[in-house]
Amino acid sequence: MATKRNYHDQLTVDNNLKLRHLLKELPGFAADYFRAIEPSTSSRTRIAYAYDLGVFFHYLKENNPSLKNTAITDIPLSFLDQLKPRDIEEYLDYLKVYERGEDEHTNETQGIKRKLASLRSFYRYFYTNEDIQTNPASIVSLPKLREKEIIRLDVGEVALLLDEVEKGDKLTKKQQGYHEKTKIRDVALMTMLLGTGMRVSECVGIDLKDIDNRNMAVKIRRKGGYEFVVYLSDEVYQVLMEYVEVRKQQLAAEGHEDALFLSLQNKRISVRSVEKLVSKYANLITTMKHITPHKLRSTYGTNLYRETGDIYLVADMLGHKDVNTTKKHYAAIDEERRRANRNALRLRESD
Repeated sequence: MATKRNYHDQLTVDNNLKLRHLLKELPGFAADYFRAIEPSTSSRTRIAYAYDLGVFFHYLKENNPSLKNTAITDIPLSFLDQLKPRDIEEYLDYLKVYERGEDEHTNETQGIKRKLASLRSFYRYFYTNEDIQTNPASIVSLPKLREKEIIRLDVGEVALLLDEVEKGDKLTKKQQGYHEKTKIRDVALMTMLLGTGMRVSECVGIDLKDIDNRNMAVKIRRKGGYEFVVYLSDEVYQVLMEYVEVRKQQLAAEGHEDALFLSLQNKRISVRSVEKLVSKYANLITTMKHITPHKLRSTYGTNLYRETGDIYLVADMLGHKDVNTTKKHYAAIDEERRRANRNALRLRESD
């Protein structure tokens, strides 16, 4: 009989199986690297690294004449020593736009930076273990990211968004048909995201048993696998309880009985479905801002920081391991506060 796993453990198993498949398309020596980084990385991170390295080795296969008759899986570790920093730079330029089969792929600066970071980690492992003599990836500079304005909803837009989720009268006729069935769920989902700042993956992973009614709290699983208790405001808790009453009447599909948020197929709602849901409702109130679940998270962080001024509390609630990450995102609010309080201290009474 198969072991019943919770959502997060099953996701890790699925990711490990996917990684195993990706490793079959990489050189044999890559397996040593992935075993070494397993204790310090999530399964999702390892999949991203495997994908990035797959792009790298496909590039080498297509562009290096010496590999013309060599399968990617047969590329020897010693080949890494033949590459120079200029080869890595040419690879980064290739990443801006390339074709794989019939598909065209593009990368902005962030994507190129991530792929170089994964290649640096790969090279560093073998160089540190003295399996190779050179480390050209470490010499190539990371692309410089341009500072982007953080997109978030203002207070008025938050209220307007929740109103639209509740009413649904601006949706198409077809969408309104679905809305009648999902309205209470959708309001609860959007309220949870806006009222707690949790990641969408954390939200969809909540089970019914994770709700603590006595303390008006919910237990979630953070990135890295650790559990975290989120205390809900009266407003968020009330909306959630209205949905829970509806959820108790639903017959979940086999294997999804524990899930809090269900899809129309009575299965645990997916991250992708929530992303589409957020986009659908957000487009009803603004076309000037591209709103995603992550933008709702930024909205929560902004509002919490404005209300409390406690950057450490915001970092804790958002699950940031480094408070400097939080400071960088909300520095503009500090600037606003300093400007608004420039006359707070009086040295002498005016006449």
